[in-house]
Amino acid sequence: MKEKAEKEETKKTKTKLDKKPKRQENKAKKETNKENQEKKPNKFMETIKKKWLIDGTKTALLVAIILLLFFAINLGVKTWDPTPIDLSQEKLYTLTDASKEKVKPIDQEVNIYFIGYSENDSSLDLAKEYGKVNSKIKAEAVTVDNRPDLAQKYGFESGNQGIIVESGERYKVLSANDLVTYDTTTYETISIAEERLTAAILSTTTDKIPHVYFLSGYSSISLDSGLQYLGMYLQNEIYEIGTVDVLTKGKIPDDCDTLVINTPTKDFDDTTTNAILDYINSGKNILWFNAATTTKNEFTNVNKVLATYGVNPFESGAIRETDASKMVSNSPDLIMPEVQSNKITKNLTNSNGVIMINATKINTIDDEQLTEQKITKTPLLQTSEKSYFRTNFNNAQDSKAEGEEEGSFLVGAELVKTITEANEETGEKAKTSSLVIYGENYFISDVQLTQSSQTPVIQYRQNKDLAINSIAALVDREEDITARKSTGTVTYTATEQQNQIILAIIFGVPAIIIVIGIIVWIKRKRRR
Repeated sequence: MKEKAEKEETKKTKTKLDKKPKRQENKAKKETNKENQEKKPNKFMETIKKKWLIDGTKTALLVAIILLLFFAINLGVKTWDPTPIDLSQEKLYTLTDASKEKVKPIDQEVNIYFIGYSENDSSLDLAKEYGKVNSKIKAEAVTVDNRPDLAQKYGFESGNQGIIVESGERYKVLSANDLVTYDTTTYETISIAEERLTAAILSTTTDKIPHVYFLSGYSSISLDSGLQYLGMYLQNEIYEIGTVDVLTKGKIPDDCDTLVINTPTKDFDDTTTNAILDYINSGKNILWFNAATTTKNEFTNVNKVLATYGVNPFESGAIRETDASKMVSNSPDLIMPEVQSNKITKNLTNSNGVIMINATKINTIDDEQLTEQKITKTPLLQTSEKSYFRTNFNNAQDSKAEGEEEGSFLVGAELVKTITEANEETGEKAKTSSLVIYGENYFISDVQLTQSSQTPVIQYRQNKDLAINSIAALVDREEDITARKSTGTVTYTATEQQNQIILAIIFGVPAIIIVIGIIVWIKRKRRR
């Protein structure tokens, strides 16, 4: 028994000793396999290194494939022709929504020829954006040599530059200078390319272009002196503008859709008065700007015209504000009236509004009298309840003096006079004449707001839009005929996300490449 037990013990010990090397051997195999897996190279990279790069033919083929992919991507992008990313604050290189909405409905072919321009010209790129909105609008660069028919038709010679916007028999020719304007104080070139191009497209596809005339001979400011910016903006909005001297013409032109009258500095003569009254009775409209005056003027004929719409004579005096939120730079004479909701002001009610300088109040007859005279009044601009009316200009104090009228004053209004009622039996529509009137005229002028400012008042806030919208309403036309784009200095205004992407591309990508290069170099050095 003892021998048997010893044999079994010896057998067990031998079995344990046999298993131990096997476990060690298995463990060693696992570690070897693990090391082999860790050292196992990427098959694709090994193929590139051993087979492609070693073989010159295959290397050349690899380079050719990479170049082919590069050119294919570029061709695809060119064919796709995506809208460029415009990071300028004024969006000078892409179309505004206003322009897009106006050219969408055009159902006739429009060709824009850039004669003498290169394919890389920014104005041409902008013009091509119209084609993405409406396929009937096409823009291209041509030369006198490849389009001699255009050169002959429009009088272009070799070496000349010009832009032709053509639709059927109608056309408009623009020069390079038409696409820019200049700030005479800063000598800065300002782009108005989109305004001009949109206006030209619409003018060649619009059946009727409204005519706006400015009454001359009775005001100290005119289209040529003081209202040059307004005239330019109106032309951009597709209006024919001009001046009318009634004493010379004898009447208001028949094609006048709106007559603009600026603060008269003398009374109308009888000829002018009768011509204006005839114009009103024919159902035509007037836009009137009247600044504050320091002296009371007995303008009998001027007041006669105003009375047609229920407007009382203007008083001598100016409105001043005491509400800090309704004045500019704490200047009581620089007021920001409250914009009332109306078709003329609908796009301005949620904006910063307008700025007026030394405005005067508009007085009308009472509501009962307005109804009797078949006149409808719609307020457009109203001052705050804390404003007051100063008649004593020798008083330099900002605070209201004793006896000065305080309250909310009307500084902008639309008054519609019914000339003849509608006739249901004959189907004849009612004939009306509208007056849009403002108690200020410097807010649409070229004068500077302050001595230190170099910007005309009309370019502040929505001053320009209020004037243009007023004329648009008077000619029964939608307000935003074309793009009203601020065209000052181009400013980089990327969003935070855009800014991060751009910085990542500029700095992040090169940094990553450098870091990867350093890591690869260190690993290779250690292997040696």
